[in-house]
Amino acid sequence: MPPAKTSYVCLPCRASYKQRRPGRHDRADRPCPRCARPLIHVGAAFAPPRRRDEAAWRTLSVLLQAGIRFHMGCTDGPGYRPRTMGEVRERLTYARRHGVPAEQALVLREPPQRTRSRPAIPC
Repeated sequence: MPPAKTSYVCLPCRASYKQRRPGRHDRADRPCPRCARPLIHVGAAFAPPRRRDEAAWRTLSVLLQAGIRFHMGCTDGPGYRPRTMGEVRERLTYARRHGVPAEQALVLREPPQRTRSRPAIPC
């Protein structure tokens, strides 16, 4: 059976690579084949955006800088991840207003909405 592979990303090159899982004796950082900068280990459940999709790569960089990765769960994969900067902004605003850590707010499928009570309109 071949060794299990996982995904690594180079944000400046906008490139994704499948490589074998890190072992005990591997170097801590793997260099990018294009630019030699360290690759970021993103997990086995990662699906890279197209190289020309700048907005998707920008969104991905925010997620990775917040510490969010794409590791497989027991049965349902990595869970929800925002796909647009609008979704990221919405979740970061929720985190800032409610004191929730950014890495927790970014993986919420729908951030809880504040209910505003409307004044009753007399008939």
